Amino acid sequence: MPGRIIPLITGQFYHVYNRGINKQPIFRSIGDYQRALELIRFYQYSALHLRYSKYQLLSNQRKQDFWQQLFNRPKLSSIISFCFMPNHFHLLLEQKMDNGISKFIGNFQNSYTLFFNKKYKCSGPLLQGQFKALRIEDENQFLHLHRYIHLNPYSSYVVKNLSDISNYRWSSFSEYLEKDNSIICSKEKILSYFKNIETYKSFILDQADYQRKLEVIKHLILEET
Repeated sequence: MPGRIIPLITGQFYHVYNRGINKQPIFRSIGDYQRALELIRFYQYSALHLRYSKYQLLSNQRKQDFWQQLFNRPKLSSIISFCFMPNHFHLLLEQKMDNGISKFIGNFQNSYTLFFNKKYKCSGPLLQGQFKALRIEDENQFLHLHRYIHLNPYSSYVVKNLSDISNYRWSSFSEYLEKDNSIICSKEKILSYFKNIETYKSFILDQADYQRKLEVIKHLILEET
């Protein structure tokens, strides 16, 4: 795979996304989404001494011990927000060390593709080549992209009613609303802009119909997903 023309810079924020080849589904079941969540949680850390497939073979106690050690390790990149959709995914990431995003997304995509191909008896690439990455240039873009990611299921009509968006299990919105116990995202920077969870929730939901009408915020992405 050719190298990235514009390098990713440590300390900067990026919108990272990819989709299935020919827009084909990359998630076919609840188990597929769950596996993707587990993989991004796992591979965001640096200096892993085993792959996720090997981690799964550990006893429950050894898994707990492994995670206790992992939490003290530096991250390749911090996940600010994410959303998995039937045929694509979005991530808002901060690169924490040189080449961190490329390592993280490479490990995630490779591991998930192996899982998917084995499960569904497929072969070959699942995703559309090298992932796309767009640097976030200012705080306004940072906040609006975060909102775009969380509203994506609604604006794409995967979720029909806005009232259901907070229950969409495959994005980080529920984690921000403290509706589940997931520890995937680094939420501090986003939440620092808001007085409380309710004002944050209003920020996300108030532009939902406008975003659905636009379909996508085109200046925030490189191509239609």
